[in-house]
Amino acid sequence: MSALICGSFAFDTIMVFKDQFKNHILPEKVHILNVSFLVPDMRREFGGCAGNIAYNLKLLGGNPLPMATVGTDFTPYSQWMDNCQIPRTHIKTIENSYTGQAFITTDMDDNQITAFHPGAMSFSHQNKVSDAKGITIGIISPDGRDGMIEHAQQFAAANIPFIFDPGQGMPMFNGDDLKKFIDQATWVTVNDYEWELMRDRTGYTPEQVAERTKGLIVTKGGEGSIIYTQEKTYEIPCAKAKQLVDPTGCGDAFRGGLLYGLMHGMDWETTGRIASLIGTIKIEHSGTQNHRFTKVEFQQRFADSFGYNLTL
Repeated sequence: MSALICGSFAFDTIMVFKDQFKNHILPEKVHILNVSFLVPDMRREFGGCAGNIAYNLKLLGGNPLPMATVGTDFTPYSQWMDNCQIPRTHIKTIENSYTGQAFITTDMDDNQITAFHPGAMSFSHQNKVSDAKGITIGIISPDGRDGMIEHAQQFAAANIPFIFDPGQGMPMFNGDDLKKFIDQATWVTVNDYEWELMRDRTGYTPEQVAERTKGLIVTKGGEGSIIYTQEKTYEIPCAKAKQLVDPTGCGDAFRGGLLYGLMHGMDWETTGRIASLIGTIKIEHSGTQNHRFTKVEFQQRFADSFGYNLTL
């Protein structure tokens, strides 16, 4: 069983400003803003929704098959994928383009200023779902607008069940766009803020989305998640974190857990808890692909967190 993961790959350049933005930005002068921040701490991480989801699914023992468009600067990331044994069969290089790039500056109050260059993401529609063979499930995560629309149509036409995960791509779509995605998708997953946007634009209640799909999964940070289905609503607790280091990529880790549970026909209570735990493990590490665990370690922590045994 393989999961086709459509979405972005990106380099995340993360910088730390050892002060507070508010001390250097004058509110009355924002119309002529011209500031420079000294950032002595900087690191570059492998990121992007598809890359992160694939990494987490692989950790659980699943078979991810990412599909994305990247730039000619992708070589370091491709080497990392090879080290993680994640296939690059459907990673398409776009000439004269950069891989997606996020430049994130964080101050001492955890405020962030981010610039994102989509680069090769904008060409994601050049990939076709039909190019992938032997897949049993898919996910559409944030990507180029045309790619997200076309891949949803292609999943639906091929009768391949898939998760619609609009994430930070939500602003690209109006209410009618979102309604069409929901009608095509098998499952929908959003965080609580994204759900408010989806509800405002579609006018749907959670129950109405659940009626049109096999499940709506809404994550609520430290409050866990809620899974709405046609038969029942499940409240999934959040696994307790040992330490809170970096929330970036937690949602992608959660989605990797969702895919694993769905691929293996697990019930919603267990699927939600797998997703919750791997999201928590990610939070305990900086960056989006720096956490590790063995199956035995994950199973033991699952039992410690939720009071029953899990077999991966």
